[in-house]
Amino acid sequence: MIDDEEDVLLAVTRRLKRDGIDVTPAANSEQGTLKILQADAPYDVVITDMSMENPESGLEVLQAAFSRDLLAEVIVMTAYGNVANAVECMRRGAFDYVEKNKPGVDTFELLAEKVQLAMNQRRRDLKTLGMWEHATQAKG
Repeated sequence: MIDDEEDVLLAVTRRLKRDGIDVTPAANSEQGTLKILQADAPYDVVITDMSMENPESGLEVLQAAFSRDLLAEVIVMTAYGNVANAVECMRRGAFDYVEKNKPGVDTFELLAEKVQLAMNQRRRDLKTLGMWEHATQAKG
């Protein structure tokens, strides 16, 4: 979980831990990118704010996640949602794009649901990759 707003970082971390999800918080994109790239194993899901040190911090984190793990599931959050940012994130492979301040939506509950969906997608992708590798080895 990467966000430069401490309150959001703590609230999301608390909410996900309530679901039994292990969370590694980072207070900015540089710290988050280092954690992604230096982790012993890839993270199942990366959640990042879109705009931190610069307006494209989230895209930089997205790129780092995919350079570490092609099957990365990345959820981008933003307080300043716009269609262009959402399209760009999805075009670059983000699992989803979530607005933090959408009226009438409990962002933390929505995010918890999106994380579960992303984790399920990752499990399916890893299973498919494993079956493909097994089939490839059986032919060779």
